[in-house]
Formats: sequence, C-alpha cells, structure tokens
Amino acid sequence: MSIGTTLAEDMEINDTEVNDTEVDDTEAFQQALEQDGFTVQEGELAYFDLLKLLEEGALPSAYGNNPTTKYLIYFVPPAPGYEVDEQISEITSTLGVSGNLTPFWNLRPDEAVVFVGRTPPECRYFSYDHYIMHRTYDNERRWLFANIADTVNNLVIKSEGTPDGEPGNPFNQTTVIIITADRGIDQRIRAAAQSAGYSDNITNIQVLPSVMLNMGLENDSDTFAAFVRPALINDTQAEENYINNTPATVFRITPNNTTELDPYDYPELRVRGTGQTEFDLMDDLEDLRVAILDRYNESNTTELPTSQVVPVGTDGIQRGINVIGPNNDACYLWSANQTVSSPTPPFFDTSQYYPFLRDPAITLGNDSDEFIIVYGVNHVATGKATYSNFAIYGADVWNGVRAITDADFSGSAEEYLPDNPNAKYLYVYKLARNCSEDDQYCYEVPYGQGAHGLELDQPLFIGWRVYMENSTKTGPAYSEIVYDRAIKFDPES
Repeated sequence: MSIGTTLAEDMEINDTEVNDTEVDDTEAFQQALEQDGFTVQEGELAYFDLLKLLEEGALPSAYGNNPTTKYLIYFVPPAPGYEVDEQISEITSTLGVSGNLTPFWNLRPDEAVVFVGRTPPECRYFSYDHYIMHRTYDNERRWLFANIADTVNNLVIKSEGTPDGEPGNPFNQTTVIIITADRGIDQRIRAAAQSAGYSDNITNIQVLPSVMLNMGLENDSDTFAAFVRPALINDTQAEENYINNTPATVFRITPNNTTELDPYDYPELRVRGTGQTEFDLMDDLEDLRVAILDRYNESNTTELPTSQVVPVGTDGIQRGINVIGPNNDACYLWSANQTVSSPTPPFFDTSQYYPFLRDPAITLGNDSDEFIIVYGVNHVATGKATYSNFAIYGADVWNGVRAITDADFSGSAEEYLPDNPNAKYLYVYKLARNCSEDDQYCYEVPYGQGAHGLELDQPLFIGWRVYMENSTKTGPAYSEIVYDRAIKFDPES
C-alpha cells in the first residue's frame, strides 16, 4: 500500500492500472487486426432494459423480461457504408447508447463480432448467447428471437481464471469471445489477439452455422443479436458497476479483401439430462397441495395450468415461429395450457398473439383475501439447477415485475409439512396486494407504477425459469423435472 493512501484508495489505484493495461491490450489487438487487413469498428455493451423500452414507447411489449437478470446486449456498428434504421435508432437512443450502433445486426459470412474484456463479477450464473432475431420467409419478415446453439457459460468459458475451460474462477476474468461463420476469419482473429497478449486458451468461439442461416447484408438476410446474462451477482455495488460501466468492448471486424470461405459446421451441443429425475417427490408435492388448500379452505380456488413456454431455438428457426429468446441452459414454464407457436412480425404486440393468456383472465385485486400461491419442487435443492426463479407478468405486455428466486423461498414448505423430511425439497410462496406481518414468504405486488407493477384489472401469468444443471453444464431435461404450480384464491362471494 502506498504511503498516504487508504486500502480502498490503493485498490482503486490498482484497478486503474489493470484497466489501463487492458485498454493498451485492446488497442494492440485492434492495431494487429488492421495490419492483417481488417476494418475494425468499435461498439459497446449496454443494459437492454425492456421495461424502459416499453414505458417510453420504443417497444410495444417487455417480451417476458427476467427481473432477476439485467441482460447486457452487444451494440454493434453496421457494416461499413450502412446506416441504422429509424426504429432501431429509437431503441438505441432510449437506452442512452450514442452513435451509429444497433442491437440487431446483419453479418457477412466473412465478418465477425468479438467481445474482449472482463466476465461478470461473482454470481450464481452467467452466459454469453447469440440469436437470430429476424428472418424473411417468402416475402414475410418474422421475429424469431431464437438461440442458435449452446451458450458460453460460467462452467465452460475459457478465461484467464479458467484457461481452456478448466475448473477455476470464471468471474471478473479477461476473456475473448468470437462470433463468426468462418474458420479462416476465426484463426486470423485469434492470431491478432495472441500478438496483443490474449492467449488462445482464453479465446472462445460462438459459431454462426451458415448451413442454416442467411448470412449477408441484404434486406432479406438474417438479423442477429448477442446477450450477456449475469444472474444474481453477489455484490450489489459490483453489479451496478458492471452493468453501467462494463469493463469490455465489442468489435465488428470486416476483411478489406475478399477471402475464400471456410464455413463452420453446426457445433456439437452439450446433452441435457442425467437420467435422475424429481418424480419421487410427486407424492410429497400432492401432500403439499392438500396442505395449502386446507389452510385457505374458505376461499374459492382456481388451479392454474402449467406448460412449457417455448420450444428450443432451432425449432423456431425451422418453423418460422417466435420463441422469445430461450437459452439452452434453462427450462421455461408458465401458467398457461399452451406453448407459444405463432409466427410474428418484428416488434410484435404480445396482446394480439396469445389470447389464451387472457381468456379467461387471471387478475389480482386489492382484496386482502385475494392472492396466488406459487409452489413446487425447489430445483436447486434437488440438484437439478444452479438457480431457479418465478416471476409475475402482465399477460398483455409481458412485463415482469419481480422475480422470486430459490434463495427467497428455500425452506418455505416446512411449515406446511412439518413432519415430512422431503419438505426441504419443496417451496411455497404467496403473491398478494397486502402481505400480513406473519407472511414471511410473501411478495406485495405493486400497482400504479407503470410497467414496474401490475394494475388491479390487468391479466397476469406466472413464469418459471430453471437454470443449468451442474453435472451437464447445460439446462436440465424437461423430462426429468417436476413442473411448478400455482393456485389463485378468491374471497367467498
């Protein structure tokens, strides 16, 4: 520690020195790429705040935002000589991103988009994922929001703390992530990175398999996006710093001269499932259901259905339907009896496409006897997930108000099943407008707060996420988990 400085000041000085070194490395990387005949354009990363975009009219829906996670999105410069269209510019400016950048971008088969910088701070889960956002089918432009392949997550990432993906510390580590369709471009970028001090054992590839994509810059070419999902960061201040001032940059890299293409095949996927299921808990879950109904037996009840929300991304790509941004590391459930299956135009109005979420409508009034009980298997306790949550959504504009995580509901079923040793694998949580003082496991759903609340007459649904089984380093298999449930209680009329 320097004489005359505090420990905090000394740490800040050290961080500044590290950041200065990283900036020097990034500049050296850019220079090496330019010397190899590439045009290099710098983008940036920013919080893709769907609630803000909804409230300010830049989008007609929040599209099922995950309240647990502030997703970062790559803002990428358009190809040299191209401009961002007006609607995209509105999204960019609403999020406070400056310049001619876009969150949804086309890419030539010989181009790349590259992330260079630090991974998220210590958290329960993070991943980098790339998507096809729009595709033209015949003459119809459709919104797909379909993931293309596996993520680069905290269990598989190559970084300074996890070289070559070996076990270690993946958090707040320098990494390089290349998105491209071409092997030759990938190799040239890796060589430039190595010359700038980025070892090949911290460099990751996210393949754009041109065998199933329409690469190019034409109006009917596919549009892509890339996200960073940091979930449940341990330190609130570290989260704020990372989201608002991400220590990383994004480059669009374009060769100046025509190159012979060497396209990647579709990548091998991590396999979901272990053969071990949660179904031995079905009897215990039924006992929990009975205990819940007995406790609130003076109310009318509506037991909500549960189904998968979306198919996998490749299903959406093949069928031309909107799958609303799934991730291979998760299972997605909701309180509806159908899975989404509609072709939709870009920036579609969710209230027009899924009427079964509002007919019959489930609402949450202001009566103290009106509430929803969400219950089920704690998938983290069974070892099927790294983290899980459920969130309450408006069923018209899909605004996620609050997510309740496994950390919030762990241990909540034991008062309902005090003599059952398996109660530790279950949970119960109440959603109400007014929680009593003895309701330890209860969330007061706000209203009169725009997209950050649910109005008293606004139809709603519950959405569940079950993220990443440690042993497979990907999402659990739907065939091995017990679906979560919800019951609506209404006062006697």
